[in-house]
Amino acid sequence: MPEQFIQGKTFENIDFSKQLFEAEEYEDCQFIRCNFMQVDMSNILFSKSRFIECDLSMAILTKTSFREVSFIQCKMLGMQFDTCNPFLLSFKFDQCVLNFSSFYNLKIKKTVFDNCKLEEVDFIQADLSNAIFHQSDLSRAKFEQTKLQGADFRQAMNYSIDPDINAIKGAKFSREGLGGLLDKYGIEVE
Repeated sequence: MPEQFIQGKTFENIDFSKQLFEAEEYEDCQFIRCNFMQVDMSNILFSKSRFIECDLSMAILTKTSFREVSFIQCKMLGMQFDTCNPFLLSFKFDQCVLNFSSFYNLKIKKTVFDNCKLEEVDFIQADLSNAIFHQSDLSRAKFEQTKLQGADFRQAMNYSIDPDINAIKGAKFSREGLGGLLDKYGIEVE
């Protein structure tokens, strides 16, 4: 039977596909170079914790809680964040590969994506107000009925956002990125 709560512990080089979680709640913990690939992380609460150089690809996140969690240099392919517990959901991503992941219909205001690969990520109906996409690649990412008020795309790359079907008032774009707002018109901006 797992413990209820672990605080301030560092887990390093652990393959969680071969080992059960020790607790149902982790606070102020670090997970360094751990494998969570296809691991069922359902119903676990992570708060004020950091995942560093971990592989979380295709992990199962049904009702998983992430509160003030940082992901640093993690591989996170096909993550279904839309199945997480939305209560107090907050995280930031630094140098992560999140390709093919889903943030569908999530309220994740002020989320920071710093130097991330976000290819074909689903942001449909998400609230990304005041989010920051610093040096992040958004190739084929899906934005539809997405709240992007105040979001910062000035250093983002390869995005295509239709201003007619997304709320972009106050969002920040660079001159070089304006083409990403005009894609649907099939025109070239030089």
